[in-house]
Amino acid sequence: MKPRRGRPKKHELLVSPVQRAELERIARQSRSARSVAFRARIVLECASGASNAAVTAKLRTTGFTVGLWRNRFIVEGIAGLGDEPRPGAPREIGDEKVEQVVRLTMEKTPKGPPTGPAAC
Repeated sequence: MKPRRGRPKKHELLVSPVQRAELERIARQSRSARSVAFRARIVLECASGASNAAVTAKLRTTGFTVGLWRNRFIVEGIAGLGDEPRPGAPREIGDEKVEQVVRLTMEKTPKGPPTGPAAC
């Protein structure tokens, strides 16, 4: 048996069959949740027994990124793969108002004379 190289891991990454199925589902998601899918792929590679360096090379990312998501998964589970709230001023417009504006923009034609190249 070859001696292990590198720094010893503080905590072992254990993934239950239910968690593995959920991570695989997340990793296959469409482009809308690309960052979370990438984080799920990191955890799946780490769970397969690969070292951080091997995962870094395979997924073409940094060791810091692999270590961050490995540790976040160990502490928080699948819920830890999402984004945390960012600092800054709170939003002034709620989700309902944004949705209403987008819906009205897509469904209604503005009043007034036509403008632009089609009006000629």
